[in-house]
Amino acid sequence: MKTLIIILCLGMISGCVSSSKTTENKMENAAKSNRLINASSPYLLQHASNPVDWYPWGEEALLRAKSEDKPILVSIGYSSCHWCHVMAHESFENDSIAAIMNENFINIKIDREERPDIDQIYMEAVQAMGINGGWPLNVFLTPDQKPFYGGTYFPSKSWRELLLNVKTVFAENRDKLEESAEVYTKAISANVSEKYELSPTAITQKKIDSGYHKLAQSFDLKWGGLNKSPKFIMPSQWSFLIDLSYLNPTLNIQPHLEFTLNKIIDGGIYDQIGGGFSRYSVDEFWHVPHFEKMLYDNGQLLSLYAKAYKMSGNERYASVIDETIQWLIREMLDDSGGFYAALDADSEGKEGKFYVWTYDEMKEVAGEHTSLIAAYYDIQEKGNWESTNIPRMIRSEEDIIAQFGLDLMTLQSIIAEFKQRALLKRAERIRPGLDNKIISGWNGLTLTGILEAHQATGKKTYLTLAEKNYRFILKHLLVDGTLIHVANLSTQGFAEDYAAIIQALIKYYETTFDEGALHIANDLTLQMNKQYYDPRERLFYFTSIHAENLITRKNDLFDNVIPSSNSMMAENLLKLGLHLDNESYKKQALDMVNQVGELIAQETSYLSQWASVATLLVKPIPEIVIFGNDYHKITTALNALHIPRKVIAASSKESDLPLLQYKTEINGKTGIYVCYNKTCKLPVTNLEKALAQISSE
Repeated sequence: MKTLIIILCLGMISGCVSSSKTTENKMENAAKSNRLINASSPYLLQHASNPVDWYPWGEEALLRAKSEDKPILVSIGYSSCHWCHVMAHESFENDSIAAIMNENFINIKIDREERPDIDQIYMEAVQAMGINGGWPLNVFLTPDQKPFYGGTYFPSKSWRELLLNVKTVFAENRDKLEESAEVYTKAISANVSEKYELSPTAITQKKIDSGYHKLAQSFDLKWGGLNKSPKFIMPSQWSFLIDLSYLNPTLNIQPHLEFTLNKIIDGGIYDQIGGGFSRYSVDEFWHVPHFEKMLYDNGQLLSLYAKAYKMSGNERYASVIDETIQWLIREMLDDSGGFYAALDADSEGKEGKFYVWTYDEMKEVAGEHTSLIAAYYDIQEKGNWESTNIPRMIRSEEDIIAQFGLDLMTLQSIIAEFKQRALLKRAERIRPGLDNKIISGWNGLTLTGILEAHQATGKKTYLTLAEKNYRFILKHLLVDGTLIHVANLSTQGFAEDYAAIIQALIKYYETTFDEGALHIANDLTLQMNKQYYDPRERLFYFTSIHAENLITRKNDLFDNVIPSSNSMMAENLLKLGLHLDNESYKKQALDMVNQVGELIAQETSYLSQWASVATLLVKPIPEIVIFGNDYHKITTALNALHIPRKVIAASSKESDLPLLQYKTEINGKTGIYVCYNKTCKLPVTNLEKALAQISSE
């Protein structure tokens, strides 16, 4: 196996998860287009005029590989992936390289956002080969889809040499190649319990605290976050710290947590002019982002900063929430109510050109306040990045006030006016490309974020936006009761989609108290248990039993930039179990978390959403029920408070929901019931008294 890798490996440069080239919506010369011309994916359409004879993943390509006994080249990327487009320009648009590919391989192009199941399998295969994963992901398979070599970005010279080497090895060393393919296929097919030596043990507060202490050893005390670069925000890690800080205040978590959240929104990774977050920063300072904006990041960051606002009352967090929601409405919202997938980093062929400013451009907008704006946003005459400027904040408002002799209100007024004018000026530029796929799971994460934002701030416009997205999900993403992955396509949703949508539906109920949302969440959970659950592993598969039969069926275990479907489902099962008095759901959630309890203690960084769910399990959760005509007023006040450990139900009329059974008004006033394990304390009519009952536990 090692010999084969040495034969094939030719100067591969590690892949980068980055940004993009403008989507081509129309092909100038359809006669020269390949089979991707009929695709719906913006990413596949970008490759439809390549001289490479690309196939989409499907029976036609797979049968041809077997009939002609040719190796398969699977190339995976997405529309806002910068290095995907670099490799496309250098190699896939090169006629001589395309000729080698067409003669010797069956070439398949995949949009990882449309087919995360295939991406998941072959990404793990490349990692099993000892190669860092990333996109573009290029994997060579036997005709029966088994991987034998792969990598990420290859310069054109190395790619040409690799293609010829693979051709030679496939023809002359087929036995060794097949042997390697079997080894890698076996590695990626191993069950999770054996691979990670999972041994169910009871989750405890001690294990959660131990995991936190290990995570804290990697804190970056100078710039916030973790001590590494590039820096991904990883929202679930910081959300876990919010939850743990509430559960165990003695750990003194809040200082580094808020320090991190502040440093992130000070940096260039946050769009200081238009709101919204880029995917990651290339440095440890949160300064230089890869400028693509992904829906899933921003949906989760709305949740994170809303929770942080509830915790701290920091008005700057409320401002960041509002700017990000306005960006979503302005640039990511379809008229039908769904949210698009991503914005590219590049415009006019240059990364970040839409977002950066020269000193003179800034001066034109700032006018008489040029010196102040330059100091506030670190705008330099020679630039703070590649002769231009990425707006960021490296000085405090107090420092600026002292320098320019202003009061805070005047400073904030000047900054707000500058932002408005700069946003209008920026809108005159050529915009980055838009990936207009509407992905169900990403919309679920965003709906949850908008609902959290409404709870935290009380802004009714956020609730209106959430209601619009909720109606979109019911109308366009639920087809005959089954969740689909992408709007207007027939692919059934993956576990990630189900988990995120169920999470959003529970949050929708606990915000609006529309009982229909809770019933739909339960219907989807029943589907999950019937079609996705693996009772041996006590985890969910990523794909349904009705999905295409690939070379293996995977469980996603670890929390990444998007939390794993399993950790999200553990939380969903617990909360639905409490709402619906379903003991089997509660036991299932506990079994799932106990399954990874030891891993949580060892590797919290990669199981941060699991760790958040664990904080809900180590002590009884208050079940708060409000019954009576004033329930909206009381629930609005309650949801604005920092109480991450709770479920909440409310109504003014009789309901079949178990938590609302036998609840009544108290002497003609709206009653508030605080219950634990189906036992309620003395009902009260005053929220302060109810809060005292919660804090006394």
